[in-house]
Amino acid sequence: MKKGFTWRKLFNDIHLWLGLASGLVLFVVCLTGTIFTFHTEIEEALEPEKYQVEVPANATALSADELITKLERQEKGKVTGLQIPAHAEKPYRLMLKKEQAGEGGPGGPGGGGRPTTYLVNQYTGEINGTTESAASEFFHTVEQLHRFLLVKAEPGTINPGKVIVGVSTIIFVFILLSGMVIWFPKKLKNWKKGLKVKTSGNWKRINHDLHNSLGFYSFGFLLVMSLTGLCWSFEWYRDGASAVLGDKIFKQRGEKPLPSDPAGATGQTMTVASMINLADQAVPYQGNYRISLPSDSTGSIVVQKTEAGFFAPSAADKVQIDQYSGKVLKVEKFSDKPFNEKVASSVRALHLGDVFGTFSKILYFLACLIATSLPITGTLIWWNKLKKKSNKKQMGARPVLTQVS
Repeated sequence: MKKGFTWRKLFNDIHLWLGLASGLVLFVVCLTGTIFTFHTEIEEALEPEKYQVEVPANATALSADELITKLERQEKGKVTGLQIPAHAEKPYRLMLKKEQAGEGGPGGPGGGGRPTTYLVNQYTGEINGTTESAASEFFHTVEQLHRFLLVKAEPGTINPGKVIVGVSTIIFVFILLSGMVIWFPKKLKNWKKGLKVKTSGNWKRINHDLHNSLGFYSFGFLLVMSLTGLCWSFEWYRDGASAVLGDKIFKQRGEKPLPSDPAGATGQTMTVASMINLADQAVPYQGNYRISLPSDSTGSIVVQKTEAGFFAPSAADKVQIDQYSGKVLKVEKFSDKPFNEKVASSVRALHLGDVFGTFSKILYFLACLIATSLPITGTLIWWNKLKKKSNKKQMGARPVLTQVS
């Protein structure tokens, strides 16, 4: 082993050079992640006239079936699902697909792509607007920058931007782990020094302490974000993580509703109120509803229910109902799932910070903000060390003047 070699120096070099190699990409990814954290809240705050409704005194909301019929007639389309919030002052959200592609283009109000989400006043039946806006377009761009660095690729081909973000995320995992090794002091009795910032020091000391202590506090959150984020970057990683967990990640995307039995048809269509009533019997608590209506004559109705509140968990309970007989086909309570399935189904929430409502999103926002600062404070530490070494060399190169008597 070479003279002067230490494991601490090795981890310090790994931390330094990996940070310098990926710093710019990580800065962009962390910054966009910070901005995106509260995108829903920001969109709603910018257009309160769309996302808030006035609750009349002693008012009763119109039935969801009335709202569906009115919207389908007015917009000439088919409602595929709706969201009913727990808060009375928030509008219902109805997802509608146009019958024919129009001037709006795929995915837009007149398109044949994804359904458009309409915000409907449940007390008057008036349409407040759609979720599409300049703000939603901005956050869509932020998301694309976060995931692909705005690099576009043909369908079925590898997106180089996605690969760059994925590789940088893997590097970030090693940066985090090596950073924790460096954080531990040589003498364990000095461990408290790594938890605080010495504000009385010069700017170099403050910068060093900010990088050291804030990196420690955000370590757990950033590691979870990185490990879950890789599920979007690489299929091989997602498959490997699924194998380790023993349950497929993102399996909800490919899941189809259970089939309904046409033999149970009574000639009457189930009302949304009756669907909610059946779901409430299976999962009896107040919350938000997301109802997916059958796309054809064979599918079932899917009701997803989540709790509402500052600390409310984002995990949904799911109830599937036969569209003809109203029979409850399956009830999936998140609390009843084994731990590995809970983790696999919560990858998106774990990455975005939606685990425990607004509370966890605040923690994630702060962690992302810290992560955005780390490449900056880390580069400044490296630059200051370079200048220090350069000054020492210059001092050593100066000739020693001796006085001749």
